[in-house]
Amino acid sequence: MALVLVKFNLNGHPVEVDVEPNEILLNTLRNKLGIKSVKRGCERGECGACTILLDGKPVYSCMLLTVQVNGRSIDTVDGLWNNELFKKLVYNFTIKGAIQCGYCTPGFLITSYALLRTKKVISKEDVLKAIEGNLCRCTGYKKIIEAIMETYECIHS
Repeated sequence: MALVLVKFNLNGHPVEVDVEPNEILLNTLRNKLGIKSVKRGCERGECGACTILLDGKPVYSCMLLTVQVNGRSIDTVDGLWNNELFKKLVYNFTIKGAIQCGYCTPGFLITSYALLRTKKVISKEDVLKAIEGNLCRCTGYKKIIEAIMETYECIHS
C-alpha cells in the first residue's frame, strides 16, 4: 500500500507524517509521534482512554483514520500543560483524589477541559453528560466529578 503524507497541527506545532491509508490516528500519535498520554483502551470508541481534542472538540482517536485529520488541529494533554485552566483542572484532580491508577486520566482531563472551556455555566448533570464516554475502573467517578465541579467553581468565583 502506498503511503499518504498527512499534515496537521499537533499541540500547536505543524506535523507531517507518512501513514498507511487505513492507519488509525491512535497508532500514529503513539507509535510515530511519541504521544503516550493518548492511551490504548478498548479500540472501539467506548472507554475514552484515547480522547484528544480535534479542532477543539473531544473525539476518540481510535475511531479516526489519520488521513481524516489532514489540515486539522489536534491537542493532547501534552500540549495543554501551560494552559491556566488545564493547570487548575489537573490540580483539582490531584487534591480531590480523582487520579487512581491514572490510565483513564488523560481522557478525563481532555473531556473535562473541553467542557469547562466551552460552557459558561455547568451543572453536575452537564458534567455527567460530558464524561459519559470515559470509563474509570478505580474511582467510582465521585471524585472525578468533584474535581471538575471544583475547577468550575475556581474559574467562576
